[in-house]
Amino acid sequence: MDIKRRKFIGKTGGVALTGLLATIFGSTLSAHPGGAKWGNRPNGNSDLDDLKHLLNRKEANIWLFTGDSITHGAKHTHGYRSYPEVFQERIRWEIGRVRDVVINTGISGHAAENILSDFEWRISQFNPDVVSVMIGTNDCARTGMTPGQYRNHVTELIARIRSSGAIPILHTPNVIILEKSPERKTLPEYIPVLREIAEDEDVVLVDNYAYWLQTSREQSVEYVYKNWLNDPLHPNQSGHQEIARLMFKTLDIFDPAAPTCGGPYYEGEH
Repeated sequence: MDIKRRKFIGKTGGVALTGLLATIFGSTLSAHPGGAKWGNRPNGNSDLDDLKHLLNRKEANIWLFTGDSITHGAKHTHGYRSYPEVFQERIRWEIGRVRDVVINTGISGHAAENILSDFEWRISQFNPDVVSVMIGTNDCARTGMTPGQYRNHVTELIARIRSSGAIPILHTPNVIILEKSPERKTLPEYIPVLREIAEDEDVVLVDNYAYWLQTSREQSVEYVYKNWLNDPLHPNQSGHQEIARLMFKTLDIFDPAAPTCGGPYYEGEH
């Protein structure tokens, strides 16, 4: 296959290619399994209601994760799974949705404005049913960035996700060691912005920041820093497991007996 042909196929994306196949074969293929329902919710359901429907329907789903280096899972997991990969294990193996697809377009160093400027490549071309976004740890370190500008970027991102026909999920970033990351000292000012957007836009919120602070109070700050972080910013493998498990609880798919949720892994005799 030559380069021009590859570029053409890449640019067609899920919607155009599905429509082309439907035209050729006269089938009833849908450009999006959920249709506009998932973006506009004329049925009156909440996003969480529709997410539960997706988890129980027979049709396969496309789950897309995007964000910065934390979602990317770059370096700091020590070779273990990042939280999107733990999510994939829960969905595709433990729950048995083997035909579901989990995609990760997180990029280290990126902020909300980077996702917006690259929306077609990082989100639209995959025609996802669900888009999970964790962003903010780099936004607060950008020169000239303010919580108000950040609010505008994330609000626009949610609107574009909905317009694409997908259900958005928002995450607050994890706690970081502020005294060792002075360039990100304003991160705590960005967390309430995400909570307000989630409330105003009726978006499902996985509040990692609140959970990590709660654990810091119940255990100790040192416990969280030592056991869940690999450096002042990035979760290690245990931190990623905690992010995934909180997501499971938020989506009501947490099972304490399941290995991804903290249950034992059965190795068998060998």
